[in-house]
Amino acid sequence: MYNFNSGPAVLPAAVLYEASEAVLNFNNIGLSILEIGHRTDWFVNVLEEAKSLVKELMQLDDSYEVLYLHGGATTQFMQVPMNLLNEDETASYCDNGIWGSKAIKEAKLFGNVHIACSSKDQNHTYIPKELSVPQYSKYLHYTTNNTVEGTQWHFIPEANVPLVADMSSDIFSREIPFSKFSLIYAGAQKNAGAAGVTIVVIKKDILGKVKRQIPTILDYRTHIEAKSLLNTPPVFAIYVSMLTLRWIKKEGGLREMEKRTNERADLFYETLDSLNLFEGKVDKQDRSLMNATFTTKNPGHEKLFLDECKQNGMVGIKGHRSVGGLRVSMYNALPLSSVQALCDLMKDFDEKHG
Repeated sequence: MYNFNSGPAVLPAAVLYEASEAVLNFNNIGLSILEIGHRTDWFVNVLEEAKSLVKELMQLDDSYEVLYLHGGATTQFMQVPMNLLNEDETASYCDNGIWGSKAIKEAKLFGNVHIACSSKDQNHTYIPKELSVPQYSKYLHYTTNNTVEGTQWHFIPEANVPLVADMSSDIFSREIPFSKFSLIYAGAQKNAGAAGVTIVVIKKDILGKVKRQIPTILDYRTHIEAKSLLNTPPVFAIYVSMLTLRWIKKEGGLREMEKRTNERADLFYETLDSLNLFEGKVDKQDRSLMNATFTTKNPGHEKLFLDECKQNGMVGIKGHRSVGGLRVSMYNALPLSSVQALCDLMKDFDEKHG
């Protein structure tokens, strides 16, 4: 099978193997990873290694804290403004796709929202290059990669306010100066592990500035004090994340991940642009290196192509239900050979039906 799913997504074979072994017997202790207590040294060591690897890969110092939390990135849409934005204050948001729009909706429950930029005018098929960010903004929030629409920010927006980023679908795929951000969050199920856990990286000095009372389970400070053990964490998902981060480090870190990311994307987009029956959906300069969205020029060809993909063991290529079309997700663990196989199929389809 060739796994092009957008998330939960492809995992490294070595991670799958080690995780499956741990389900039966974790570190030869005679218990499954699914059975061990979350406050035992067995698991605390896993959690601490995972958090340490996040900071190491991002090259962050001790002014940052790493949390592993429940609720997915969707919960962060609400938790970020709850912790950072007073009712009489304003936060700036970039509206560049479905996830950014959802984040804006939640932020409006806690304070004022200023739209720093929007790509709605062209159905989110590009990334705006000019932003309007008032200096009184408490922070600027944006989604670094738009999984559904297939666009990606290839630059970090300039703003004299704290930066907050949803990096769910391109975290750990490239080298960037992570220290420019005050808060980063990401669902682990694309580049950083299995579904069920969310990584949150916080610069601690941005906390403790809102007037409202925050429910204990939603206050970042209590999670920091409890070292991500405020309540029972998703033990297995954190273990898989730790294994995935180990794999990234062993393979050469973010520099190597970025090299592979570019190789996969270059191969796919060069093929796409050379064919007659397919066309990309977004501006070329803003194309996502993680999620390539495209269509068949003849709508009648789409089902035929998806049928051929299925017959050849290629899954996850149908576009998101909200936008349709086709989508190929090319995360860290996807081998270049999988992209090559898909490109060969596309070329063959183009010859047969063109």
